[in-house]
Amino acid sequence: MNTTAAVFRWPVRVYWEDTDAGGIVYYANYLKFFERARTEWLRSLGLAQSELAAQAGLVFVVADVHLRYAAPAKLDDVLQVQLRVTDIGSASLSVAQQAWRCDAHGAPTVLLCEATVRVGCVTATNLRPARIPKDVHTRVLHWTAQPGAHA
Repeated sequence: MNTTAAVFRWPVRVYWEDTDAGGIVYYANYLKFFERARTEWLRSLGLAQSELAAQAGLVFVVADVHLRYAAPAKLDDVLQVQLRVTDIGSASLSVAQQAWRCDAHGAPTVLLCEATVRVGCVTATNLRPARIPKDVHTRVLHWTAQPGAHA
């Protein structure tokens, strides 16, 4: 799998609700930004998590996450959340994610936070590990193989 070329990009603006009393993004909100980017990445592949749950009885859950904070984001900052697949197994998927502050032209300039996230596929009824459906696995592999793939 080509894990260096394909990058998904998702825009985020910092609102009051995202900040703490000091006016900077509350640290836990980066997890929300990363979650939304993963959801939109799957949606860009034609994979709605609600449909996966309804049709196959499967859901993705976060199994492991590691975060590193590099710089603060502040109210009204425009961010770009990036996602790159680092591994896909039979029942889990790992991604590297980064949040960047963007300049006035929307180009990422300052790394704010980075994470590695492993999500597992589980049955919705009892949360037991399950195989990632073949079509999901295939779409992810196809996307990662496209040089410069992004959304």
